[in-house]
Amino acid sequence: MHSTLTERARCLYGDEYRATTPRCSNDNDEHLFIEELTFADADSILAMLRELCPQVVDGLLPVWVRNLAYRLVLLQRPDEPALLREAAYNLLAHGPDWDDIAADLTRRAELLEPSPQAEHP
Repeated sequence: MHSTLTERARCLYGDEYRATTPRCSNDNDEHLFIEELTFADADSILAMLRELCPQVVDGLLPVWVRNLAYRLVLLQRPDEPALLREAAYNLLAHGPDWDDIAADLTRRAELLEPSPQAEHP
């Protein structure tokens, strides 16, 4: 059994930065992983993304898993400009199919950040 989302993802997809380990037992099929990902908290999802794909364009997680993971994080934390930008960068790095969505995320991040004029009266 896996104690973290990261361990389950590593077992299922591999880890570019660690020695290859044999595939885990039958409890680690993709459906179970996606179910766990769906209900994971934002911190667990971000830990998985940052450990298995530290440079965004690397790692062995399939792009569709990364996109879903960022979507789930943003549903939990919709007002964090840094996360919006990180998700946008991920989409741009694996696009161009999602460039319009990335642009929208970037615009949302800009709207959430205080303007420099508001900081200096």
